[in-house]
Amino acid sequence: MRRERVSSGVLLLLFALCASIVSGAQTVKSDKRIVSSPDLPKGIGPYSEAVVAGGFVFVSGQGPFNTQTQKMELGDIKSEARLELTNISNILKASNSSLENVVKVSVFLADLNDFEAMNEVYREFFKDNLPARTTVQAVLLTKRKVVFDCIARVNQ
Repeated sequence: MRRERVSSGVLLLLFALCASIVSGAQTVKSDKRIVSSPDLPKGIGPYSEAVVAGGFVFVSGQGPFNTQTQKMELGDIKSEARLELTNISNILKASNSSLENVVKVSVFLADLNDFEAMNEVYREFFKDNLPARTTVQAVLLTKRKVVFDCIARVNQ
């Protein structure tokens, strides 16, 4: 008798689950949106430059790309940092956000001896209401000196 009740309960549960799926109750739409524009740097691999989802924009790690030529401009730490942060600012604008909305920045330095010079440029872009930040030394592709990525709130 107990086995029959368990079997009946399982069948009833499966029926309810199938009915809710068929009725669309389990359908969840994603708000994920890929950010792209001819004025933004193009990715050099299989990734998006930025993705908007859940009220935030997630900006991929940026290289020092000149958006006019779509070529990397390697230079000193300050010139690379300035170009990358300018590109991030433009990506955020295209995402309906801004540097003021950035909540988290990750900085990858090829050489930690460049930390102070990078900070000098960083302060040009982030003056007040500073985001959380992590800075690490990393082996970077293409001989660049720095890579930034970030997460920001999207304007409502």
